[in-house]
Amino acid sequence: MNLADVVAADLPYLRRYARALTGSQPSGDQYAVATLEAVLQDPGSVTGASTPRVGLYRTFHAIWSSSGMKVENDETGAQARAQQRLLHLQPGSREALLLTSIEEFRPEQVAEIIGETLDNVHELIDRARTEMADRTAGKVLIIEDEAIIAMDLEGIVAGIGHKITGIARTASRAVALGKAEKPDLVLADIHLADDSSGIDAVNELMGHFGTLPVIFITAYPERLLTGERPEPAFLISKPYNEDQVRSAISQALFVSSTADLTV
Repeated sequence: MNLADVVAADLPYLRRYARALTGSQPSGDQYAVATLEAVLQDPGSVTGASTPRVGLYRTFHAIWSSSGMKVENDETGAQARAQQRLLHLQPGSREALLLTSIEEFRPEQVAEIIGETLDNVHELIDRARTEMADRTAGKVLIIEDEAIIAMDLEGIVAGIGHKITGIARTASRAVALGKAEKPDLVLADIHLADDSSGIDAVNELMGHFGTLPVIFITAYPERLLTGERPEPAFLISKPYNEDQVRSAISQALFVSSTADLTV
């Protein structure tokens, strides 16, 4: 596989990561484009790393760091408050947690990507978890048609102190549960039991409530990472692990939390 193929395969996930960091899809995409331009000018930035994927993310981080790690700040209302919270995190902590939990890099790879020692990476991850866990518990709606996965997600969500408002196997049931008790967060699969869509359910709930933090957990991440429409900041691929789900929940609730979030 040549460099272009490697970069093309990893680009959707780099864009996902960039959006999660910046809090904005347009801003995240700008960083991704800048990364591609840098790789074209210096292919060695990718090929000279321990793996091409590490090299791609390391190139991104060189640009991210040199720009001052600017979080998008032209939002209003709840989104503006969310971005202000990001500004108060210790530099590098959220990056380290995202890279390990969502992007599934090993800590030693994260050290290479962000230019820190392995010990510092572990400290940054611990700090991010502490900072993001220090918040009020929230209400979570689970949209998942596979019973075993739904039970597993329910256990993870309850295990970190959140309330489950319901578990839905179809889009219509998800909308009914969501409207009956507004969730603070939605965990959603794409393909549901009756061939309905978790995306449609989430869009209907968004239309009813306005903005809601959503984490999609799907075996088909490429269908949501096309760049052709608004995309979720948090997208976990199946099969997932517990740490991915826990970290995504903590971060999604952290950046969207407001003073009136209650159980």
